[in-house]
Amino acid sequence: MPKKILPAPGHAIVQDNRSGHVSYWQKEYHQSAADAHGVSTADYIHAMFFFLRQAGAKDILMIGCGGGTLATMLHRVGVKVTVVDLHKLSFDIARDYFHMPADIPCKVADGFAYLKKHRKRHDALVLDAFGAQGMPEKFQSAAFFRLARARLKARGALFLMNLIVEDDDDPIPGELARLLRRHWARVRLLDTQGWMDRNAVIAAGAVAKLKRPKVLMPPKPGAAKLKRQLALLKFRTIK
Repeated sequence: MPKKILPAPGHAIVQDNRSGHVSYWQKEYHQSAADAHGVSTADYIHAMFFFLRQAGAKDILMIGCGGGTLATMLHRVGVKVTVVDLHKLSFDIARDYFHMPADIPCKVADGFAYLKKHRKRHDALVLDAFGAQGMPEKFQSAAFFRLARARLKARGALFLMNLIVEDDDDPIPGELARLLRRHWARVRLLDTQGWMDRNAVIAAGAVAKLKRPKVLMPPKPGAAKLKRQLALLKFRTIK
């Protein structure tokens, strides 16, 4: 029977002692899910992992920790990752329950403020920042995207953004994609039509040659299900 752990008010960890599967919930938001080795079981995480590997990114900045599964997967294939999150609790949960390696640099800071203060340019920047109220509006603003673009290398860099799509009529993905086009010449939207409250990925920058994602690091168990889920993801036309 699954075991439920409450590391802090509003936060819940659900562990399956038989399979080793673990999930992290922050109120109604499902923050992360992984196998017993910290490999994500979420399709959008594997999509971003695929894109980052395809782009050859070697130095990645992530805003938002969750269970730290993407950082853990990238670290295991030798990619340098720095994770920024407003709450130390996120890092504690990622390390204690999701096997995030202790040597991954973790910065307790507001992601917007961190980008203003630190001028280093990266191969990729991943935005996956959700709290109890969803994604903060500042991370969906022209000012943030302009700053994010300035913290990426001039050639071959990639910006990835996870977002929640309510349904097929949700205008937000298209609006954000068009906003990103003010700062990047090329923007693509990976999504699954027909599902409610689903994850989608917006990619900007060096995206012209990106292929539809495949499973590069399969979770155990869950690989077959994940493969089927990734097969449903397609690049949508941005109007």
